[in-house]
Amino acid sequence: MVQIIVADRVNVRLVNGTNRCAGRVEVLHRGQWGTVCGEFWDLADAAVVCRELDCGKPVDALSDARFGPGSGPIWMSTVICAGSESTLKNCGSLDGFFDYCDHIKDVGVICSGVRLVGGSRCSGRLEILDDQSWVSVCAAAFDQQDAEVVCRELDCGAPVQVLGEDAFGKGDAQMWTQEIQCRGNETQIHLCPTSPSNKNNCSHDSIVGLMCADHVNVRLVGGNSSCAGRVEVHHRGQWGQVCGDFWDMADAAVVCRELDCGEPVDALSDDYFGPGPTWMSNVLCTGSESTLKNCGASSGVRHGCAYSENAEVICSGKLLQT
Repeated sequence: MVQIIVADRVNVRLVNGTNRCAGRVEVLHRGQWGTVCGEFWDLADAAVVCRELDCGKPVDALSDARFGPGSGPIWMSTVICAGSESTLKNCGSLDGFFDYCDHIKDVGVICSGVRLVGGSRCSGRLEILDDQSWVSVCAAAFDQQDAEVVCRELDCGAPVQVLGEDAFGKGDAQMWTQEIQCRGNETQIHLCPTSPSNKNNCSHDSIVGLMCADHVNVRLVGGNSSCAGRVEVHHRGQWGQVCGDFWDMADAAVVCRELDCGEPVDALSDDYFGPGPTWMSNVLCTGSESTLKNCGASSGVRHGCAYSENAEVICSGKLLQT
């Protein structure tokens, strides 16, 4: 009997970015690489791509060919991932939208290429993706400015403490041979200059551990209490609005739960509250998510969303009595 062994090759890649963890999303199908088109491309979809490529957490989910238009076939349209899938091909898609797709709508992803291990979402042993492998960082080659960039990239607010001496375990990653030299205002650690480290005696006993603030990522603004108002989300160091298209009580329930504000009383999408970027639109929560950022949505600045369509919430808790 003839036995055929097929290589377990990668079925997704990121093209035209600054490193292998950022770029235009391309999938392999029928022996040919093609692009992904989708109006509802969001962080849940990006999370699947980042996981599949072992690239850490999603930093941004981009559309409108932000990494340049691709060529060839468009293999997927209007992808709908829960965020927990092991591969993008396991996500659902709405193939009926192909008629509206061309390469100027190709999607892209920026993954973190940095992670905190052995702690919580915003604390742990620091590991950085160096080409194909995750590496540990020597505490002597890491400072407060570097910590500012890592915490911002992971959407975890400001650094609280930089730790060494095996604070979150030794791990089994190799030690990085570079010294990071961030100015502190970079959006990603891989954009920071590096130089060969002269800390040749660095051991696994002096690996960097980092604690970030893990601040609140959603707030209600312009209402008569902290539990009523226009919905704003914190993304990449800036507060932005949520477009009210498809905004409903399931979405409002997630916001109220995240802010410990009781149950949703009303989900609104009107009134004018002033200018600012719109970070999410077409939000699609089931109502059980622990945070609004775990819901499906279109991310990035939405030019088609009027300020009169801003999402608003009234929660039951802490409302002023009239």
